[in-house]
Amino acid sequence: MTERETDLQSFLSWFQRGGGRIDTSAMGFCYFSQAEGDRGAVALKDMPEGHVLFTIPRSLTLSTRNSSLPKLLGPRVWKEKRMDKGWAGLILCMMWETAQGLSSKWQEYLETLPTTFETPMFWDGIDLEELKGTYVVDKLGKEEAEKTYNETLLPVVESRPDLFPADSIAVHYTLEQYHVMGSRILSRSFDVERWEGEEGNETEDSEVADTSMGSAMDVDLPTSSSADNPNHEDPENENSDDEEEDEVDVSMVPVADLLNARYGTENAKLFYEPTELKMLTTKPVKAGEQIWNTYGDLPNAKLLRRYGHVDVLELPGGGKGNPGDVVELRADLVVSALPPTIPKSKVQEIIDWYLEEGGDDVLVFEADMELPSQLLTLIRLFLLSPEELKKVQDKGKLPKNKVDAPLLDIVIRALQMRMQEYPTSIEDDETLLTGDLSLKKRNAIFVRLGEKNILRGALQNAEAIRSTLAEQPSDTKDKEKGGNKNKRKTSSDGPASKKSRR
Repeated sequence: MTERETDLQSFLSWFQRGGGRIDTSAMGFCYFSQAEGDRGAVALKDMPEGHVLFTIPRSLTLSTRNSSLPKLLGPRVWKEKRMDKGWAGLILCMMWETAQGLSSKWQEYLETLPTTFETPMFWDGIDLEELKGTYVVDKLGKEEAEKTYNETLLPVVESRPDLFPADSIAVHYTLEQYHVMGSRILSRSFDVERWEGEEGNETEDSEVADTSMGSAMDVDLPTSSSADNPNHEDPENENSDDEEEDEVDVSMVPVADLLNARYGTENAKLFYEPTELKMLTTKPVKAGEQIWNTYGDLPNAKLLRRYGHVDVLELPGGGKGNPGDVVELRADLVVSALPPTIPKSKVQEIIDWYLEEGGDDVLVFEADMELPSQLLTLIRLFLLSPEELKKVQDKGKLPKNKVDAPLLDIVIRALQMRMQEYPTSIEDDETLLTGDLSLKKRNAIFVRLGEKNILRGALQNAEAIRSTLAEQPSDTKDKEKGGNKNKRKTSSDGPASKKSRR
């Protein structure tokens, strides 16, 4: 048995001593290759849907609720210092529990967590250049995270030398450790719903809302998606500040975070009960198959940003990539594609009203390459006459997606401008993939190539519709065409998708 396998067995023994239960006849954990951290779970026998793989006491999860640090600091100080907002509190708890060493309940668990990451948060400037054209770098939130560390977390640490000895700060409470703990949460945590019957009322089993950072921020902004990312949180998670404070605990869940994930493979999911969590199969699993606890079929841009990997599968139309890829088009780029004849004052008035009416400032193209309805709606607003615009505003209702040549001209210009944001062409990227590449460069190429293929398909779609309109008799050109697709939110995570992992 290798040293890594010995460490894994030691951790599993700790888990069972802490009250966790594993069906060792049905599932085993192992390393799949020599790559560090490449571990997961495999079925040891055929299992039906609903089979309980393992059970985790709530007391064994690591959260601000279970760590003793918030009580030692005091509830008033904890809230005054905003440790109850976002991830700052959990990061501090994880730092503190690590500093306690053997006296921490989670010491053996914490030792199993990664200390290095392949996520862009830890890339240097040269590597980040490979992501130019994607919006991945804008969503890292590194500067805002470091601001929170310096202005929020570090002052708390320095104010209590009885809890945080001065000689431990340079070891356990550094900026580097802050990023490591934040990345552990981003890649491995679950949103564990709190049991409403905690005082003794019985409830039926419910599925855990297990989205990595689950209900924290998921904000898309036109220029910097990380602007409201104060606590090393996932800047794409939209419900953080609006979430009821007591609905969920962002938690590290031992053993559950050992399961891997891949597009379209989920066969297990975490469920919660009053005092424990259970991992159950969601479909029949054959002996020898890997057990996957997927967090939603995310695009490669999110997979790379959160977990440091991409999914590369055979695509329905040929080639390889991620069937769940999307590409974002910011509304400010659409504005740049407008004809110069539209007054700037009108443009600003429309943007303000559009946003007030719930319009999105980021438009999303999916793998089917259809034109998003909100994109067509936004452009249509700019093309309305003053009288038509006033009528729409008076009704307080966005106009229908009437597709015509002027609208499609703007769509095509915007897509061409978006494509030009990438420094390489599709052909360049395909050629690069045939060479010897570092893992970071390879992953970055798959991210940008997936996005560019969608843009190219959407561009071809828009040009085809315009050609069709040009060939139609004039009395039929005003009919609505295409683009009635409902826009999917850029948060691909879904309220019950998996933790932020790998």
